[in-house]
Amino acid sequence: MPAPGDNVLTNTQAAVHEALHRLGYEETIYDLLSEPVRVMTVRIPVKMDDGHTEVFTGYRAQHNDAIGPTKGGIRFHPNVSLDEVKALSIWMSLKCGIFDLPYGGAKGGIICDPRTMSMGEQERLARGYVRAVSQIVGPAKDIPAPDVYTNPQIMAWMYDEYSHIREFDSPGFITGKPLVLGGSQGRNQATALGVCIAMREAATRLGKDVKDLTVIVQGFGNVGSNVALILQQWGVKVTGISDANGGLYDENGLNIQGLIDQKDSFGMVTTAYQNVISNEEFLKLPCDVLIPAALENQIHRDNAADIQASIVVEAANGPTTPAADTILSERGILVVPDVLANAGGVTVSYFEWVQNNQGFYWTEDEVNHRLEQMMVKSVHNILQTADRYEVTPRLAAYMVGIRPFAEAMRWRGWV
Repeated sequence: MPAPGDNVLTNTQAAVHEALHRLGYEETIYDLLSEPVRVMTVRIPVKMDDGHTEVFTGYRAQHNDAIGPTKGGIRFHPNVSLDEVKALSIWMSLKCGIFDLPYGGAKGGIICDPRTMSMGEQERLARGYVRAVSQIVGPAKDIPAPDVYTNPQIMAWMYDEYSHIREFDSPGFITGKPLVLGGSQGRNQATALGVCIAMREAATRLGKDVKDLTVIVQGFGNVGSNVALILQQWGVKVTGISDANGGLYDENGLNIQGLIDQKDSFGMVTTAYQNVISNEEFLKLPCDVLIPAALENQIHRDNAADIQASIVVEAANGPTTPAADTILSERGILVVPDVLANAGGVTVSYFEWVQNNQGFYWTEDEVNHRLEQMMVKSVHNILQTADRYEVTPRLAAYMVGIRPFAEAMRWRGWV
């Protein structure tokens, strides 16, 4: 298990501090960027199917709005915490900075377990959350999106509730919507496609062809399953996948489409199989590329030395602790950090917002082409920055991502 000191917020703050120090910025800028400018905690009463009322706690953190409105997902998960939401809002700022998006970062979450809730209960919770945060969100203030255990249906309920509150239709309020409600082509696979492009570019930089690599993917939700499927369609051998229950492995390659056809809405598929590998052992399996696509702190000081991959591409947010990151770097393993690798989602969410504001919609090919251009440019920018400053790709990503916010605050006269 991760060490007790692996707090996601303090780790993120330390990395931001180091990035700003390397860039030569004064301490006041770090003081402003180390915490969100705005955090709201809400209590949401929900009438459950059995008639009793349950009260849920939710959060919305807006990290920095010096560049523009804030942007970030909403997750439904039992382990949501205030520190996690704050850290995720900072990561969203970094992603926006890396990809030159006109946003600051935000994040929301509700402490709940949707796996034990009916669709009606989830709808009432989603609508209650929007009512609770409606004063601080909007298409020119803060634009939510899907995250862990949320999806286009939940976005549709939230969009409908916000439209009722504001008394006008506002598709630019939220992204990740169904196509018929103003969603973007390519949004469902955007994060996964970005991860795959990042992996391809990293492999190319090391002189490797992706078709010659074996890959294991930890996590089989929307991102993990789509990563595995896209890679297999590219001719890559995906030898392992896992979910919360454990992992499946076949050195000859798994039938990814068949596994996707069997999984439930929460990404669970291994419960139908015997000889399931424990999640602890799964990360140590032989492979060329490891793609963690589950939750935070999965690669830590106690297992980093056993990772057999030569490339780690972080599809999840914060899957590697700082101690593990140091071990992987010392072992010569190339880590493509989360704020770079998984930013395809926010990039195509930006495309969706632009299309909503214009009332003009692009084809899937156009969306994917624009995403590919931005991913390729950003991956090479980060890796070149890492070489220039002689730092890890993660620190390079923090340096590139945080600089626009420091400059925007300076131009505005905040510092």
